[in-house]
Amino acid sequence: MEDDFAQWYTDVVKKADLVDYSSVRGSMIIRPYGYAIWENIQSVLDRRIKETGHENVYMPLLIPQSLLQKEKDHIEGFAPEVALVTHGGSEELAEPLVVRPTSEVLFGEHYANIIHSYRDLPKLYNQWANVVRWEKTTRPFLRSLEFLWQEGHTCHATEEEAAEETRKMLEVYAEVVENYLAVPVLKGQKTEKEKFAGAKFTLTIESLMHDGKALQSGTSHHLGTGFAEAFGIQFTDKDGKLQTVNQTSWGITTRLIGALIMVHGDNRGLVVPPRIAPKQVMIVPIAQHKEGVLDKAYELKDQLSKVARVDIDASDKMPGWKFNEYEMKGIPVRLEIGPKDIEKGQVVLARRDTSEKIIVPINELETKIPALLEEIQNNLFEKAKKHREEKTSIAYNMDEFKTNLVENPGFIKAMWCGSEACENFIKEETAATSRCMPFEQEHLADKCVCCGEEAKHLVYWAKAY
Repeated sequence: MEDDFAQWYTDVVKKADLVDYSSVRGSMIIRPYGYAIWENIQSVLDRRIKETGHENVYMPLLIPQSLLQKEKDHIEGFAPEVALVTHGGSEELAEPLVVRPTSEVLFGEHYANIIHSYRDLPKLYNQWANVVRWEKTTRPFLRSLEFLWQEGHTCHATEEEAAEETRKMLEVYAEVVENYLAVPVLKGQKTEKEKFAGAKFTLTIESLMHDGKALQSGTSHHLGTGFAEAFGIQFTDKDGKLQTVNQTSWGITTRLIGALIMVHGDNRGLVVPPRIAPKQVMIVPIAQHKEGVLDKAYELKDQLSKVARVDIDASDKMPGWKFNEYEMKGIPVRLEIGPKDIEKGQVVLARRDTSEKIIVPINELETKIPALLEEIQNNLFEKAKKHREEKTSIAYNMDEFKTNLVENPGFIKAMWCGSEACENFIKEETAATSRCMPFEQEHLADKCVCCGEEAKHLVYWAKAY
């Protein structure tokens, strides 16, 4: 990690069996272990999305090019990234079709057809889907041509209701990422320069990776009436007057798995937080050829499956190979049991997060393992939070800004005047971008870190993925 973080990341992704490369540049085959992690994230988030009143739908993969171009600001934001279908079979299409980079326009067209009255509002829809963006530089999970995500699209009677929805869904994201992935996040608003194309404003959760780079981990957008005006999404209000709806959109993607790898991983490989781990406990029998060892191991698997997600490796590989394999895959707890353990009525539990080994009586396992998994979950979050705090510095001028970026790469807290010119200058000079204007604003100084004019906002800056 310390010598070549990018290569370390690639090695972990491959050796932990998360992905394989496909024959199309920049696209990935998500292998069963990687997909199981995504399914667990999806399951938790899908439940929370439904608990907040949303319904799942599915929109088509292909979008007529003319439809995408109806919202000018939006298409300008995505124009370099879209993939076009120009032929169907052997025939050239009269109009090219865009492989969806996002589905705002499809939802816009649909909402225009189904919303007529205030009684039809709010419309709270969510889609689990794949999207395609023709990225120049790719890396598994972090930036790929095709990725998986959910995209929420909602319509509201008023601007205030849409703003409330935008904030509510960001809080849902923060809760899932912190409580399940054990990744601490900063919550805030994007600057005008960094907001979603066509949005009124964008809210974000930003997390810090082990190498000091930031990762945008989820965004929620207040779209205002821009898309609704372009697509004619109108309703008759209680007074019989025609009004335009206010919309929101929000999404998280498989890049969360990239965050998980880069926040918790170490030089032995992946570290998966227990609440999101496909397998929480791996049983490794020691001297399994000896009488009674495998039987006891399988008995333990059945017993512990009531309290955790448990698996067993009864293959003929050596125990040392198995230890390394499950450390690489980041399984939270390894349970070792051999003939001497059986005699003593005990097992050895090895924690992936600290490498600590503890001896536990078999009759205490059903209470000890859930408690240990919670301890590991909390420890991973606190460790990541401590790392973020250590990697966050304050800059009052550009000299300090540049020095901090070199000496302690991470988040830089600095005051900003609100000018895009300063934002552009900072990016050109340092390669750092504004990550967010945090909801919890502090007044660090009166002057902008860049130009020295009156400061308006505290901003977190960082180099980012």
